[in-house]
Amino acid sequence: MRTLVVGDIHSANRALRQVLDRAAVSTGDKIIFLGDYVDGWSEAVETVDFLIGLKKTHNCIFIRGNHDDLCREWLLTREENPTWLMHGGQATKDSYSGIDRERLERHLRFYDDLENTYLDGENRLYLHAGFTNLKGIEHEYFEKMFYWDRTLWELAQAVGPHLKRDNKNFPQRLKNYHEIFIGHTPISKTGPAVPKNAANVWNVDTGAAFKGPLTIMDVETKQFWQSDPVHTLYTNENGRN
Repeated sequence: MRTLVVGDIHSANRALRQVLDRAAVSTGDKIIFLGDYVDGWSEAVETVDFLIGLKKTHNCIFIRGNHDDLCREWLLTREENPTWLMHGGQATKDSYSGIDRERLERHLRFYDDLENTYLDGENRLYLHAGFTNLKGIEHEYFEKMFYWDRTLWELAQAVGPHLKRDNKNFPQRLKNYHEIFIGHTPISKTGPAVPKNAANVWNVDTGAAFKGPLTIMDVETKQFWQSDPVHTLYTNENGRN
C-alpha cells in the first residue's frame, strides 16, 4: 500500500482526475489531501462532489485548508469577504450559484469533517500550513495556524543543508516529527514547479491555482506525478492569476 499526498487543488477537478490517473491510484492506496479544495478555477462544486465520491471507494484523509474554511464560512453566512472574493472566492461563489439544498448539505458536512492535522504511524505529520508551538501540534494555542501559518515553511527554508537534525541548533519545532508535509505556500506562481524539500519539511503546493500543475507524491519514495499546467486545462479562465 502506498501513502500518497496531494497538493492544493483549488477547484481544478480536471487536473485532479488527470493526476490520479497518472499515478495509477488504486483502492489499496491511502490518499492524504492537504487542503484548499476550492477557490481558483470554475469547478468548486464538481471538485467537492468528486472528492465525496472518492471517499466512498478509496482510503482518503482530507485536511482543512484556509480556503476551505473561508468557503464554509460564506456558505453558512452568505457574508461576502472582499479579500476572499479577490483570491479565488468569486469563482467558488459562481460555482455554488443555484446549488440545491440537499447537495449543499453534503458539501457542508464535507467541510465540517475536514481534519486540521494527520499524524501517521511513522511520525509523519500532514497539515495544510503549519504550527507555531515548539512542543508540537497537540500544544498549539491557535487552531487557525494549522491552515494559515507560513512561518513553518519559512523556518524550514532557513535551515541550511549542513545543519543536521541532531545539531542543538536544529529548530525544535521541526524535531517533533520525522517528516512534515504541507501545502499552502505555492512553490511557484509563474510556471511549472516540483515538490520542494527544506530541512524535514516537504511542500507539495506546486501552484495549481496559478501557472503550475497539481502534484501527487509517494511519501516513502518521493516519486511524484503531475497534471498538465492547470491553466492549460481551463484556457478561458484566470484561476488566481
